[in-house]
Amino acid sequence: MDSIYCKEAYLHSIRAARRVLCGVKERQYIPRTPFLQICRPFHISSALQKTETHTLSDIGEGVKEVQIIQWFVEEGATVEEWAPLCEVQSDKASVEITSKFAGVVKKLHFERDAVVQVGDAMLDIEVEGEDEPEPEQEPEEEGSSETKEQDRKQQTEQEDIAGEGTQTGSSDAIQEAAPGAPKPKENGKHSNLATPAVRSLLRQHGLEVAEIEGSGRDGRVMKEDVQRHLEQQGEPKQPAGQSAQQALPPSPVQYAEQEETPQKLTPIQSAMFKSMTKSLAIPHFLYSDSINITSLSAMRSGLNARRDTQTTPKFSYMPFVIKAVSLALNKYPLLNARLELSEAAKPGLLMRKNHNIGIAIDTSAGLLVPVIKTVNARSITSIAHELQRLAEKGATGKLSNEDLSGGTITVSNIGNIGGGVVAPVIVEGQLAIMGMGRIKATPVFAADGKTIEKADMLSTSWSADHRVVDGATMARMATLVQDYLERPETMLVDLS
Repeated sequence: MDSIYCKEAYLHSIRAARRVLCGVKERQYIPRTPFLQICRPFHISSALQKTETHTLSDIGEGVKEVQIIQWFVEEGATVEEWAPLCEVQSDKASVEITSKFAGVVKKLHFERDAVVQVGDAMLDIEVEGEDEPEPEQEPEEEGSSETKEQDRKQQTEQEDIAGEGTQTGSSDAIQEAAPGAPKPKENGKHSNLATPAVRSLLRQHGLEVAEIEGSGRDGRVMKEDVQRHLEQQGEPKQPAGQSAQQALPPSPVQYAEQEETPQKLTPIQSAMFKSMTKSLAIPHFLYSDSINITSLSAMRSGLNARRDTQTTPKFSYMPFVIKAVSLALNKYPLLNARLELSEAAKPGLLMRKNHNIGIAIDTSAGLLVPVIKTVNARSITSIAHELQRLAEKGATGKLSNEDLSGGTITVSNIGNIGGGVVAPVIVEGQLAIMGMGRIKATPVFAADGKTIEKADMLSTSWSADHRVVDGATMARMATLVQDYLERPETMLVDLS
């Protein structure tokens, strides 16, 4: 009991000294009675909080690193379990990362465009822990109301001294937005989503994606939007009343030292670097020829003129070429096989039944090769539908790992950009690839050998693995594809 009074006296001396320093009038010390040390006020504690770290899990297909395309959350935001946190781009496809916890985002460990390794901490989330058990209210011993009032005054006095000298000012710290302040521009729900190539172009010119008005789907910013924005910024502004003749002469060109800025490869560029390094270890040989597709061109135009726009996609030349390659593989299955090198002393071939034809397409993110599965069981219309689906997903960066894997042979069309004869590189795990050049109107001799007529000529180039494919087999395969395309009606006979 004596220790309780000693403690009270010590605390009173401390409070008295603080009153002298602060100029507070001395008050009479009235010690607490012993039973007041036993009585405790009833209170409820807040829930305990703990921080969980959200790491990048393995997303499969051997992916070791990804690039953050965009964050869906920011620090201080509340997230639910399984809610999307961010979208990342791997070397094969883009995926959304969902939350493992429900709580409040405390810290983002990486900025947008950063490359994250599997297992790295991406963000911290504060989650609710178990509530602290509430202490039971102990019954108060009976005492005089005067003693209770003295205890209340003493507690109020302690709170007053502890609060002296502090400044709140919390209401002054809140700044309201000006009435005429401009609001941020909203281009669309995906306006801040751009491919790595577009983001690289923005960094080169010191631009922000929010400054660009996107023309893509849902407001997506494309390369053309950035170029148009740069052209608009580059237009010279003449003062009012100044004519074009009065414009100042251009300043002389000043030559400076070359500047080189290091830049990491995007995940897609890294994947292309690895795959092409392995592909060029394959001994290639090239076979090239020209195909007269005048009849095919007329048939395609007739089909597009009579098609049902609601159910049938517009036919390009690619569905017919893909089907012709598949029909030729029925007679030359070697070109659909895979070279097995697990045992270096005894290499072998794995013959494959399904014709899974990869289509090399150019996207803003780089070269991608989605695969049309089981072409040998599809119609030309089905192939056209699948081409349209893959093209739309490729343009928005939504191709999945399933869309990009399992190819047995590849068709690459460089003709929509330009060029004639190309030397395509074989994809690892395949034995051949076909390259298509630009279709050109060319004068050719007619069947009588005397008159000259206009023809639509398509340049084609084939590359094959010379370790197992000889030139004669490749030439026969290419000639059969040529026959199908020059006389498209012959494909009807071999269609299954």
